[in-house]
Amino acid sequence: MIAVVVAFLLHAQWDSARHARQEGLAVAKTFARSPGVLEGLDSPDPTAALQPRAQAVRKATGVDYVVVWKPNGIRVTSSDPDLIGKQVVRPFKNIVQRARRGLPTTTTIEAATGGKTVNSAAPVTRPDGSLAGLVSAGVKVTRVNQGVKNQLPVLLMSAAGALILASGSSALVSRRLRRQTHGLGPTEMTRMYEHHDAVLHAVREGVLILDEEARLRLANSEARRLLELPRDAEGRRVDQLGLDAGMTGLLASGRTASDEVHLAGGRLLAVNIRATRAEEGAPGRVATLRDTTELHALEGRAEVARERLRLLYEAGVRIGTTLDVVRTAEELTEVVVDRFADFATVELLDPVPRGEEPTEAPTDMRRVAISGVRGPSPLYPVGEVTRTVGITGTGEGTADETGPDSVGAVLEPDLREAHAWQEENPERARAAIADGIHSLITVPLRARGVLLGVVDLWRADGSTAYGEDDLAFAEELAARAAVSIDNARRYTRENAMAVTLQRSLLPRGLPEQDALEVATRYRPTRAGVGGDWFDVIPLPGARVALVVGDVVGHGLHAAATMGRLRTAVLNFSSLDLAPEELLAHLDELVDRIDQDQAAEGNGEAVTGATCLYAIYDSVSGRCTVARAGHLGPAVVLPDGTVEFPEVPVGLPLGLGGAPFETAELQPPENSRLVLYTDGLVEDRDRDIDDGLAQLHDALAGHPERSPEDTCGAVLDALLPPDPSDDVALLVARTRVLAPERVAQWDVPADSGAVAPLRAQVTRKLAEWGLEDVAFTTELILSELVTNAIRYGSEPIRARLLYERSLTCEVSDGSSTSPHLRRAAATEEGGRGLFLVAQLAERWGTRYTPHGKVMWTEQSLHNGATGGEEDEESLLDQWDDGSL
Repeated sequence: MIAVVVAFLLHAQWDSARHARQEGLAVAKTFARSPGVLEGLDSPDPTAALQPRAQAVRKATGVDYVVVWKPNGIRVTSSDPDLIGKQVVRPFKNIVQRARRGLPTTTTIEAATGGKTVNSAAPVTRPDGSLAGLVSAGVKVTRVNQGVKNQLPVLLMSAAGALILASGSSALVSRRLRRQTHGLGPTEMTRMYEHHDAVLHAVREGVLILDEEARLRLANSEARRLLELPRDAEGRRVDQLGLDAGMTGLLASGRTASDEVHLAGGRLLAVNIRATRAEEGAPGRVATLRDTTELHALEGRAEVARERLRLLYEAGVRIGTTLDVVRTAEELTEVVVDRFADFATVELLDPVPRGEEPTEAPTDMRRVAISGVRGPSPLYPVGEVTRTVGITGTGEGTADETGPDSVGAVLEPDLREAHAWQEENPERARAAIADGIHSLITVPLRARGVLLGVVDLWRADGSTAYGEDDLAFAEELAARAAVSIDNARRYTRENAMAVTLQRSLLPRGLPEQDALEVATRYRPTRAGVGGDWFDVIPLPGARVALVVGDVVGHGLHAAATMGRLRTAVLNFSSLDLAPEELLAHLDELVDRIDQDQAAEGNGEAVTGATCLYAIYDSVSGRCTVARAGHLGPAVVLPDGTVEFPEVPVGLPLGLGGAPFETAELQPPENSRLVLYTDGLVEDRDRDIDDGLAQLHDALAGHPERSPEDTCGAVLDALLPPDPSDDVALLVARTRVLAPERVAQWDVPADSGAVAPLRAQVTRKLAEWGLEDVAFTTELILSELVTNAIRYGSEPIRARLLYERSLTCEVSDGSSTSPHLRRAAATEEGGRGLFLVAQLAERWGTRYTPHGKVMWTEQSLHNGATGGEEDEESLLDQWDDGSL
């Protein structure tokens, strides 16, 4: 009890000291992290800012002092105003070193206010991590000791009470034991032994007592029954009792045994042998016998059940690892073969592998998976039609056209007696039986009440025939596998729908144009459709726009968003915007889409979409590029070297707030522009820098490659077998329009210059062999130049481009764009632009940094008519009344 009291005292003192440390540290940390402390320390007069707060905290918390001090040890606040400005008690350097690492410190010091004190110091750090100062809170040791003294009476009284209780309990127990053991007479002792003897012979466990010479001294009734001992067995050696050799050897060996199973009289007995007096040298031994014959039979059945449970668990883990219907069926056959079946086959209705849901119409059931313990078997091979639904027969057999709902589990323990199965295909049945196959279970694969197919489980020579227990297990296994197959089917259907949607949103083919030779590739990922896209958009003036974009994520949302963005790019391109302006409009569109979806509360944000937009001019050979969060292009020069030009990168679409910048590239003719999405060079197992290095190696050193060959080589080199992201790749070989197919004139701002210009245009068209469109071109050029002279400003230039079509351009220094209108019958003018729109296949306006360009395109492949027919077609635009 004295030791307990001392322990309590020590624990109370330790607990009080710990409480003092925790209290001081809590006050120091709270004050150090409170608002305004850091600003007060960094202020011109920290004492004026912090002294009142420190005193208020000291009084509120009950600590002996709260001191704020600088890292050099100078006090800023103190409970004793005379100590302000003086250095704190040493050692403070260790405390400052720990504080610079952001660590608090608790120590026992001789305080300046007198007496030993438990001092806790907490750092005050600036946002950049530097130390601004420290806060110390102290609790005197005398307060700790006073707490211990206050607890001492309670501890002493508790110890005295416990001592009195223990003494009384001990006296009561001793008195009761004396009552139970002393004064016991012969009658009571005899009765006790009789009870022991009755219990010995009543237990259902055999008991043998042997001496050191292996003589039987005692055997209870159960031991006699189990070992079939003679009446005079006591006193004999165990080798004289007629026991089995194994049992005799065990009993005579003198060794210890624990639940050793031995055969005795047709029974399996579990034997335990122990010494009767192990501490005195074991003069004898006691053996207990327990009949485990029925237990072993139960254990055998339990082991089968455990094996079945393990197989079901393994099936749950191994079946459905992929979302491929056929692979899921193959996993089912692989799981059961060699553990439940010698051969396993799966047949599915024809719509299931395609992701479609079976209907009630008769449908072929086709074998999609087969596994076996040995090589080729006489069973139907993969791809063979085994039956037509609905049927109720077995895997290779009967076809009862009764509808899919009637297909049920079938057990054929002996196929030699299955006459219906044999009659369906006698030749194949004989081959299967000759191959040793003798037993079959057929179980339907149903999910959500829909029949998907059947699984056939076969056993061959060397395996026991199937029974009713096996049928129940097979049904449970098939039910679990059917869910995985149905999940794969539904994923296949949804993925096919998503892929179809995405492919419908991607370009169906490449437009006809002469500026670039283009090849493209798109590779989706097995994880689902993504948001990568590309586009090739012909622009007026022998120019082509190249677009590559990526919407982060996968699934229908990403594909639908990609379609919206691609449509927007096509529409913005029709306005002939500069790349940076087009990306700015696209950024606003994405932001608007995000706002609409946020307002609805059921959409995903598009933020994370990227885009690269480039315009290539085949007349000048210049390529203008802008990108919004996208990877820059690669340029393969005609000599085979590869460059990654610097293109200013803007924020991804939807973030907004920053303008986009462009880069002007001047690739030589026959260079290849390579545009791609991040899925080509970045993967979960590959860093983007490594991917760009691999792309460089795949492109370099092959100047003779065509764009098609380049696409194939790049995908072969960089694309993994199972990409984690979809990939869009666009390769374009540059062409330059021959100078002899470009004609340009400077036009003075004088209406008299129109007639000479028309003559020069006529001569140039004659050189090109385009006399059939000369009248139309003269009329279009006259109207455009006249408008530029009348409403525009200098410099005025006219240009003809002869490629797949004839392009007529008139530029001036004014940014005012004309508008098409239909003039009234009484107006003398206002019909020029209307005539241009009627004569040209396409027309429009694009703006330049120095003005605008009016352009028209005339088709050269639609059987253009001569001048007289053009005149008649123009006159037909107005009737007699309008003239």
